[in-house]
Amino acid sequence: MPKTTVDTLALADALRPALLQVGRELRREARALGASPEQVALLVSIKYAPGIGLRELAARERVSPPAMTKHVDRLERDGLVERRPSEEDRRRVGVTLTDEGQRLLRRVRSRRTAWLAQRLSELDESEQAALEAAVGPLTHLLREDERR
Repeated sequence: MPKTTVDTLALADALRPALLQVGRELRREARALGASPEQVALLVSIKYAPGIGLRELAARERVSPPAMTKHVDRLERDGLVERRPSEEDRRRVGVTLTDEGQRLLRRVRSRRTAWLAQRLSELDESEQAALEAAVGPLTHLLREDERR
């Protein structure tokens, strides 16, 4: 059986605009709830690393510690996160989601999922199957990017 080759540059060129547009639409769904994409990204980072310090959060999000302090100040003012002293080191302060922060993330996830499910329902069965098959490889691509 002959080995097929894929023109990865052409595939990337075709896939990029579609992924960008999907991302743009999903960000709009968060904005409809009054949350900026940056706020949602920070809340997700904090959700999966409760008690994370500001320096580590800044490094993960690739922003300066002073900029992260301002972002977290706004989230705290809005009642979405709270700062707590570390139980291991009282000099260290960690950030956790409040109940309101958890609720906002659930609403964003629900709204985004509903938007995407509606669009997927408009596709035929073979198109849905193709996208289902692509989930694994796309997830693998993202994991590769996170390791860099």
